[in-house]
Amino acid sequence: MSHKIAALLSGGKDSTFTILKCVSEGHDVVALAHLNPPQNTEELDSYMYQTVGHNAVQYVAKALGVQLFESEITGSPMLQDLGYKETPNDEVEDLYELLKKIKTETSCTAVCSGAIFSTYQKNRVEEVCKRLDLVNIAPLWERNQDVLLQEMLDNQLNIRIIKVASIGLDKSHVGQHAVDLLSHFNAINKKFGFNVCGEGGEYESLVTDCPLFAYKILIDASEKVCHSQCDVAPVWFEKFNKITLEEKPGLKELTLKERLQRACTQGS
Repeated sequence: MSHKIAALLSGGKDSTFTILKCVSEGHDVVALAHLNPPQNTEELDSYMYQTVGHNAVQYVAKALGVQLFESEITGSPMLQDLGYKETPNDEVEDLYELLKKIKTETSCTAVCSGAIFSTYQKNRVEEVCKRLDLVNIAPLWERNQDVLLQEMLDNQLNIRIIKVASIGLDKSHVGQHAVDLLSHFNAINKKFGFNVCGEGGEYESLVTDCPLFAYKILIDASEKVCHSQCDVAPVWFEKFNKITLEEKPGLKELTLKERLQRACTQGS
């Protein structure tokens, strides 16, 4: 059964590839949902949401050509149990209110998220969907991380590393691309048990191009910011100071499905 989907979007590889997978499976993405950190906050240590690179999400939405709905994170992780139930002032309630608004204003019947191994996050999205009578779709759930990252690259996702927080990664890796770091990821996986897809928060990403995009996202100016200094695993992230879009010929007027079909045809 195909659904009209509200896609949870961080701008990173998991949420973007989830949208691509949903389109390939015949679903129609009608809305994008994104939660921003509080004003004047570049990076928020949230249990639920990627906030680094939040000012790039509007460009991802423009590249996709899908309506973006945004709200601010006002809550905090009040209930930290693995399971979740409605809890006042919890950051999950911000997601509930945003999806409630999207359901009211669009025809969405389902929500998709890029959860891979975080039961904590998946349970919370499922609970919100249950309360709103929406179907929860998580096509990446429990996929092998090595295979999954390679599949993303094979599907022409240009994945930029915009935050690092792991042993084996440092300031020099911020701004690099996943395709160029694969061998390094595999090496630190063998040495330290590094999660190749970053599911343990080892890194965050921004997709600057993929077959669904009608525009390439160009990072014209940025700076590297130290969020937490540590000799073993310093936390660095990229702050974007100037972003522009470069139109890809012949794609803007196509639907997401048509863009994907064209990319598959050109790649065959």
